[in-house]
Amino acid sequence: MNKIALTAVAAVILISGFQQFATAHCEVPCGIYGDQLRFEAMLEDQSTVNKAMAQITSLAANSDAQSANQLARWVATKEAHATKIQETIAQYFMHQRIKPKNPKYVAQLTSAHAVMLAAMNCKQTVNAENAAKLETAIKEFHKQYEGK
Repeated sequence: MNKIALTAVAAVILISGFQQFATAHCEVPCGIYGDQLRFEAMLEDQSTVNKAMAQITSLAANSDAQSANQLARWVATKEAHATKIQETIAQYFMHQRIKPKNPKYVAQLTSAHAVMLAAMNCKQTVNAENAAKLETAIKEFHKQYEGK
């Protein structure tokens, strides 16, 4: 290999190493995602969880195969949307947006954790009160996060 090719290979390796290090400060490209959109998506997921709970309760009274099939699908939907909320809190807010230097750090962290716990309770039950608590927790986290 000639000197120019060797230098080019070394430069590519060096640049690749620095690029990984330089972009490691967040999980997604900075400035692309909006916080408000994340809150709206979590509230939409909460509405889906709430609807799924009502459908599960209604379908559980039936014993036919079609109702059993639909019930299973609603359970899966409820689980998926509760999990999406937990992932948004963990991967977007806790990993990237809630900063230890913020004076409201503990309050934001506590309210974010409350959302995750409420979502977990929704996965475990079909109690509509838990869905309402999830909505309240998301709104409280929004207040703590926005400082309003």
